[in-house]
Amino acid sequence: MEWIQLFIGFFIANILGYGGGPASIPLMYEEVVTHQGWLTDPEFSNMLALANALPGPIATKIAAFVGYGVSGWVGMTSALLATIVPSAAALILLLKLLQKYRSSPVVKGMTLLVQPVIAIMMFTLTWQMGRSSIVSIGALQALGIAAVAFWAMNIRKIHPALVILAAFAYGGLVLARFM
Repeated sequence: MEWIQLFIGFFIANILGYGGGPASIPLMYEEVVTHQGWLTDPEFSNMLALANALPGPIATKIAAFVGYGVSGWVGMTSALLATIVPSAAALILLLKLLQKYRSSPVVKGMTLLVQPVIAIMMFTLTWQMGRSSIVSIGALQALGIAAVAFWAMNIRKIHPALVILAAFAYGGLVLARFM
């Protein structure tokens, strides 16, 4: 009955993940790593990096990967349904409501005030993944890779997928020889 746990876990993460995939990632992390133990911290980090390198919505890629790993095709289908259906239903309902009340100060306030919560959730996930990276490869390597990634994406405007692929190559070709 793992597929039921997959459905419930991904349903909760996605129904509460206001702001889309990036906002639901910390909630998925909590469910997948902390609560259920389906993946370890490093496994989640690797899966997240790979999912970011591939095209398409991040939440569905996470759900497919975890669901398949936990319970095969049935688990993948269950996790994907739990990820897609709440968003699609909520989108239809909320768009109708927002069209009706778009000039309401309450609606404007709700959308503005949830943004700091999402920012803290993303910061917390970044902190946890950064700490894990420092433990795995050392502070100097982790900070160096982070600095190069920042430079590549923000200064040179290189697409994040290419930066992730370069990090994979560096890890596989260079770091693997020294670890």
